[in-house]
Amino acid sequence: MNDAPAETKGTALPEVLPASVLSDDTESFDVVVVGFGIAGGCAALEAARAGARVLLLERAAVHGGTSSMSGGHFYLGGGTAVQQATGHPDSAEEMYKYLIATSKDPEPDKIRAYCEGSVEHFDWVESLGFQFERSYYPEKAVIQPGTQGLMFTGNEKVWPYLNEAVPAPRGHKVPMPGDTEGTKLVMDLLRERVDEAGVQARYETGATNLVVDPAGAVVGLAWRSFGDTGVVAAGSVVVAAGGFVMNADMVAAHTPALGSKLFTLGSTYDDGLGIRLGSSVGAELKHMDEPFITAPFYPPSILVKGLIVNKEGQRFVAEDSYHARTSYHVVAQTDSAAYLIVDSEHVENPSMPLAPFLDGYETVEEMEAGLDLPTGSLVATLERYNSFAANGEDPDFHKHPDWLAPQATGPWGVYDLTLGNALYAGFTLGGIRTTVDGEAQREDGSVIRGLYAAGACASNLAQDGAGYCSGTQLGEGSFFGRRAGAAASRARERRE
Repeated sequence: MNDAPAETKGTALPEVLPASVLSDDTESFDVVVVGFGIAGGCAALEAARAGARVLLLERAAVHGGTSSMSGGHFYLGGGTAVQQATGHPDSAEEMYKYLIATSKDPEPDKIRAYCEGSVEHFDWVESLGFQFERSYYPEKAVIQPGTQGLMFTGNEKVWPYLNEAVPAPRGHKVPMPGDTEGTKLVMDLLRERVDEAGVQARYETGATNLVVDPAGAVVGLAWRSFGDTGVVAAGSVVVAAGGFVMNADMVAAHTPALGSKLFTLGSTYDDGLGIRLGSSVGAELKHMDEPFITAPFYPPSILVKGLIVNKEGQRFVAEDSYHARTSYHVVAQTDSAAYLIVDSEHVENPSMPLAPFLDGYETVEEMEAGLDLPTGSLVATLERYNSFAANGEDPDFHKHPDWLAPQATGPWGVYDLTLGNALYAGFTLGGIRTTVDGEAQREDGSVIRGLYAAGACASNLAQDGAGYCSGTQLGEGSFFGRRAGAAASRARERRE
């Protein structure tokens, strides 16, 4: 259902303009795309390749959007060339079962399309002008340290998901070292392909309002560029303007967990304008209360063999969970407090200490008192963990044997995973309800003719914060961006 918080300046909906603002001499395009991130760029490219006359508006001075700030992972599977080359068999069916299991209120038609189209989409992404390295990185990391083309970027090997779908790594990284250089490469190549296709791109120009005809169809939009304003007629509008993590009022209304204690992952223009444009003409908003929040405590991978406890001295999550899932459960604990405990055989100071090292303790009792945990709680928790870990078992949280090891050799080290002490980062996951082809939908499921949405301002795979897989933003943004652009172009053909 539509979220309906009290309206503030940052949540106010743009005014809807009547079709009478358009005249016979108004500039006109078949498809107008709002936002030149991965989703908007792919939508514009596919629409132009299908024969549409396309205008692409970007508020920033350059292309890229928040996509250019990502780590360069595309979540793809079903038997890609990299999976095959590295000996990791996968199928669309297993990928589908996994994404269904990790999604909140899943939409099977979208997940089915994404999985069955994943190999073709992998080939399409490479056709932009690069190739994923045919190599695999086996360690636990937020992102590969080098140019390795494949790693696990989700909870595929974590219970209970490994019992619901055959695990396979699906995090395909663009072959550039570092966190952002890979996506910059892809966005630069996408810009070249967009230019070649004849898309007219206008920078430092943003949409301000949608234009609607008497039947409720979107037939254009208003724009602003510095002091200049105007309107443009459009056969279809594709909104791909990002999420809302930079809009304090929208965050307070929908995802208050993304408050002042977190580093926000987004660009200046992740202010929710695209979402509010959709809502202004009646689009339903879905999963607006779902944030992605994370504070990785690895690399190094050896830290995963430790155990995480809350203020009650109790474990509450399998420590081999992907970092987003672990963080999701940390935030749910009392005072969002948690501690990672490792013994002297496994302690290691991370090269990028997002979770600060608190202290070392000679005995478990001393550690328990130092952390102000209930008397006897940590002693009992550690004894139970160690006794089962020695046999490669974890009956409480089913941690994978690969990451089980007794933490029995003192002294012990403690890392602070508490929100506000560790460096947590996050962004928003909710957006406009759409069909599998990106058509914006009302609460009753009816389609708003002429309006499409893709990327971070659309709700597609519907993963919640605990089930999010790194790479789905670029993966589904590019995939459903393509579908939205193609569908918008087909709408032009039907009108002709």
